[in-house]
Amino acid sequence: METEKLYYEDGKQLSFRARVLECREAEDGWDIVLDRTAFYPEGGGQPCDLGVLEGRNVLDVQEAEGVILHRLTQPLLPGTEVQGHVDGARRFDYTQQHTADHILSGVIHRRYGYDNVGFHMGQDSTFIDFNGPLEEGDLEMMEQVANEAVWMDLPVEASWPAAEELAKLDYRSKKALEGPVRIVTIPGVDVCACCGTHARRTGEVGLLKILSCAKLRGGVRVEYVAGRRAYRYLSEVQLQNHLISMALSAKPLRTAEGVRRLLAERDGLKARLAEREQAHIRDAAARLENAGDALVFEEGLDADGLRRMADALKDACGGRVLVCSGSEEGGYQYALAAPEGHDVRAFGKEMNEALSGRGGGREPHFIQGSLCAPRAQIEAFFAAQTHRPAAGEEA
Repeated sequence: METEKLYYEDGKQLSFRARVLECREAEDGWDIVLDRTAFYPEGGGQPCDLGVLEGRNVLDVQEAEGVILHRLTQPLLPGTEVQGHVDGARRFDYTQQHTADHILSGVIHRRYGYDNVGFHMGQDSTFIDFNGPLEEGDLEMMEQVANEAVWMDLPVEASWPAAEELAKLDYRSKKALEGPVRIVTIPGVDVCACCGTHARRTGEVGLLKILSCAKLRGGVRVEYVAGRRAYRYLSEVQLQNHLISMALSAKPLRTAEGVRRLLAERDGLKARLAEREQAHIRDAAARLENAGDALVFEEGLDADGLRRMADALKDACGGRVLVCSGSEEGGYQYALAAPEGHDVRAFGKEMNEALSGRGGGREPHFIQGSLCAPRAQIEAFFAAQTHRPAAGEEA
């Protein structure tokens, strides 16, 4: 016998009494079958309701051939009458997201003819897959149209048309349906076959906000939030924007302008630093011209800076160049280079073994890595290997 589905009769009903018909042992608990329930089972892209049944937590709700299964950790005695209560906040949240899906899918279908071919309702946001392209301007317009439908507070009507009437209806559906079909209608917006829970009126959705849009197999995947989720999201965005405006001394509606100004200043500083670095490298190259093998310790260089300096000095010195940057406490990053045609890999391997280092490279004449050894030990190793003192002073 199919379970009487109270959530279709009244989506606002959260408390109910029912009789236990069966108690089936499951792998990780007990599946309870009732004669009637307000618990919505997982289906149609919508997660199930949670709550309590006779004081026991309902962990999962599924439907099998019209029978609703309530997963509990403890059994209930068949024939007894029990009290159930659905988590209202969770139900309302998913109801807002699902009705928002119908509104957004409906306005996009009416405007572009695209179908909703995929739907996933997550804990933080909801995703809809459409089988056609949408540009940023299209989404902005559709978001506005969808919210106008929300603010018009239109009725959301659910019906079970007879087969003859259903055959005449033009409605959205992801698959061919058999048996009774539940049609959810939002006048002027959407007509769709659906088994989920919905608001009584579109105004209950409150607000719909599109977060992202990604290309997907010739169509797009749209991410959105609605209702309380939209409120929480926009509140967090406002807070972050407020913090940015305070940091930039910019008005809240001028933060993008402030960020662009800051980035321009950063780019200018980077350009000036690059000029100074090049001048510094030229000076070092002039001091070490024709020095042969050379060891240089330099402060404040990152991996790219080490590469640039080693590349420049190897040609000036004409031999192997080891450029190190770091500290006694944290160790040293290095770049080891030689003019093209030379191979420093054997030297680098021996150095890594002697100085607790690691590193490598794709080119025989250049490797990069790190050394866990004090400066004096690095200098001693380099001098012993090259049979000469370390070339240059602090560059």
